[in-house]
Amino acid sequence: MIARFSRPELEHIWSDANRYATWLEVELAACAAMEEEGTVPRGTAAAVRALAVGRLEPARIDAVERVTRHDVIAFLTHVEELAGEPARWLHLGMTSSDVLDSALALQTAAALDAILAGIAGLRAACARRAEEHRRTPMVGRSHGIHAEPTSAGLTFLRWYAELGRAAERVARARDGIRVGKLAGAVGTYAHVSPAVEARAFARLGLAAESVATQIVGRDRHAEVLGALALLGTAIEQIALGVRHWQRTEVGEAQEAFGKGQKGSSAMPHKKNPILSENLTGLARLLRSYAGAGLEDVALWHERDISHSSVERVVLPDATILADFMLARATTIVADLVVDKARMRENLELTRGLLHSEAILLALVRAGLPRQRAYELVQKSALAAHEGRGLFRELLGADAEIAERLTPAELDAGFSLEHHLRHVDAIYARVLGTTPGATA
Repeated sequence: MIARFSRPELEHIWSDANRYATWLEVELAACAAMEEEGTVPRGTAAAVRALAVGRLEPARIDAVERVTRHDVIAFLTHVEELAGEPARWLHLGMTSSDVLDSALALQTAAALDAILAGIAGLRAACARRAEEHRRTPMVGRSHGIHAEPTSAGLTFLRWYAELGRAAERVARARDGIRVGKLAGAVGTYAHVSPAVEARAFARLGLAAESVATQIVGRDRHAEVLGALALLGTAIEQIALGVRHWQRTEVGEAQEAFGKGQKGSSAMPHKKNPILSENLTGLARLLRSYAGAGLEDVALWHERDISHSSVERVVLPDATILADFMLARATTIVADLVVDKARMRENLELTRGLLHSEAILLALVRAGLPRQRAYELVQKSALAAHEGRGLFRELLGADAEIAERLTPAELDAGFSLEHHLRHVDAIYARVLGTTPGATA
């Protein structure tokens, strides 16, 4: 597992100590609910809580499990060692998955809450950079080729928006995973009533699985892993953007390079986008967990155990990995060194070719059929590409174009501000601010 990537909060959530403590909370909530129903003596849950909570020893449970070959039985054995006679009332009418699935729901939901906080931090960094570069002109690219002018801020704003959609998916998955069951061996409530389940889950903050088997439906877990996979892809979008910007031939932005940092063991001049490349690789790993989650959904009859070994690995790893990626991406965005002068230089690389559509549309408005206008503009553009003149001069020298457009009208087609005039409206749509306002 990738626990070495984890921050303290995630490390605690998936620790053995917290896992067993959460199991105990599920057992105590069920026990208290049974007390209210009258099937367990009053005060049992309080007695066990006083003797066992905070005293569980994961090493002792593991030692018992090596003999029993059953984790929940080992856990219950240890609780009985600590609490004595009152512990005999725990797990009454329950099956192991009642405890395991309900506790896993609580752990996963807590991990997703931490991830949602991480997404908010990364979005805040993107919003700050988007505002900083709201009107920083930059060449837009399609197919990797210069297209038309855009704003550097719009790239940060696009990342902000995509991360917002990722957050919505993670929040839905969190709500979908906050589901447990206390329905017994095959989900029929043979020995525990639905009322006990309802009372217990009110204490735990869980909903009950609508139609349980021995387990909660694993489509819920697959939804979590799918949401995390798409979050990883949103982070990869950022990483790919930075990697392109940092290419020597582009040079529009680069990861911060610390004092004493080295880029290559062989080439002292190198500054490599290593953090972004790292995120690109980790996104691949995070997406692979979604496939594992999908494989876990279809199980034999009321359940088999094939899913268990998978999710013991992928749920901690995927949430820990997503949390790590968010922290790293936030650092990249916050510290990114943006070269506005280089962006302006790159805008001029094609010496005006990126204004070709504006001239095309001006000719159409002047009465020329669109396909003929396209041919005329393309002719001058290809000549400029081949070094036979500047695009603006070639257009002005074309007699058919000169019949339709005055020199002033041609010049108007080369306005950079024309391309950015609706930037504020896009910001307002995404950030909910009035055009021109600070986000």
